[in-house]
Amino acid sequence: MALRLIFLGPPGVGKGTQAKLLAADREIPHISTGDILRAEAAAGSELGRQAKEYMHKGELVPDELVVAMVAQRLARPDCRAGYLLDGFPRTMAQATALEARLAERNEDVDRVLYFSAPDEVLVRRLSGRRTCPECGAGYHVEAMPPETDGVCDKCGAKLVQRKDDMPETIKNRLEVYKAQTQALIDHYKTAGSLIEIDATGAVDEIAEAARRSLET
Repeated sequence: MALRLIFLGPPGVGKGTQAKLLAADREIPHISTGDILRAEAAAGSELGRQAKEYMHKGELVPDELVVAMVAQRLARPDCRAGYLLDGFPRTMAQATALEARLAERNEDVDRVLYFSAPDEVLVRRLSGRRTCPECGAGYHVEAMPPETDGVCDKCGAKLVQRKDDMPETIKNRLEVYKAQTQALIDHYKTAGSLIEIDATGAVDEIAEAARRSLET
């Protein structure tokens, strides 16, 4: 039986990591809109060319174009046994358009896993990230610190904190996420397909909770 999933969650919740783990466990494609956009643009498809025009201008790709690309990806043979959509849809407009596309194939989403954690946990996770400006290596002051504080293990350059990882910026990102997705979360909850996963524990604990949630 095909297993069609959507993973939702705010920045810093670890949703992408969990998506990769569960997709591998269930042997279904792990699909993110970012991957699709890059692949279509690189392939030079008609949809990819249209998306590229927006991306080059630094503009958001319109919902209808994103949904069309996602629907095209879900129609491929490797999705017959199911798939995991990572972070899509993001808005009710996208959800409505996606549901209409799936209905054309007599399909529906089976489960929506919403990974949640308190804002203070998310801010700590994201604000602890450090990046090497020279070689691109990534670190975390708590979870994966460098051998020497503030210095890259690989090339010895001074580590930096990206603007996106500053506490105030993170708090704003979280507020924007909540404003965009609350209606979406309520929609799936009303539909009876939403499962909330506590994402404050260790990676393997969260993964186990996600796996168990699909067995009920």
